[in-house]
Amino acid sequence: MKQLILVRHGESEWNKLNLFTGWTNVDLSENGINEAKEAGRALLEAGYRPEICFTSYLKRAIKTLNNILDVMDLDWLPVSKTWRLNEKSYGQLQGSNKVEMAKKYGDDMVQKWRRSFDMQPPAFAMDDPKSPRQDPRYAEMTDEQIPLTESLKDCINRLMPYYKDVILKAFENHDQVMVVAHGNSLRGIVKELRGMTNEEIIKFNIPTAIPYVFEFDDKMNLLDHKFIGDPDVVAAKMQSVANQGKAK
Repeated sequence: MKQLILVRHGESEWNKLNLFTGWTNVDLSENGINEAKEAGRALLEAGYRPEICFTSYLKRAIKTLNNILDVMDLDWLPVSKTWRLNEKSYGQLQGSNKVEMAKKYGDDMVQKWRRSFDMQPPAFAMDDPKSPRQDPRYAEMTDEQIPLTESLKDCINRLMPYYKDVILKAFENHDQVMVVAHGNSLRGIVKELRGMTNEEIIKFNIPTAIPYVFEFDDKMNLLDHKFIGDPDVVAAKMQSVANQGKAK
């Protein structure tokens, strides 16, 4: 059996403040660190043992992965990092409070920026100090690759080549693969694996730091998928994500 373990990063400092984060390199909150460690314990207790890991260039994902591996005593595992697993770019919204934006522009518009499949938030200018073009970690990227804003569709499109060409190919030599990334980039993988429609995926919320495991046969046919954790906790965290960005 093959298993793909997906984990959204733990709560970040900006999650705690209900700010649009996107490609901003925000650290984990103290609660987020504890969430990551609990994810490691949950995987350990359930008998999982990943053999290779993938994560984004953003520290909230990297540190979540590091804490998971530390709890599991798997710090030595090979880890590949890529900007293609980064969160969706929210452009000029990054750093703005979601509730304040909802009061200013209305719940419907903010929900469209957050959750519609193909609507982009207002874009950065390439020379904006907050643009990824000004960040040295993205020096390898061409101007055409730099996301000045993204819809969920855009995020999925830049993710999928890496997912298909690198992550899936890791199963040629490994039985358990772990990806620690972000709500929207992970939704792209979930959409692909579950064959979800555009309408279904925009309604699907991934909770912070709850391992989501996909099981396959040796020919990579999907057999099952499940969250590793208390069902009530999973449901509460999913609802918390859904409620972000509402004026009331």
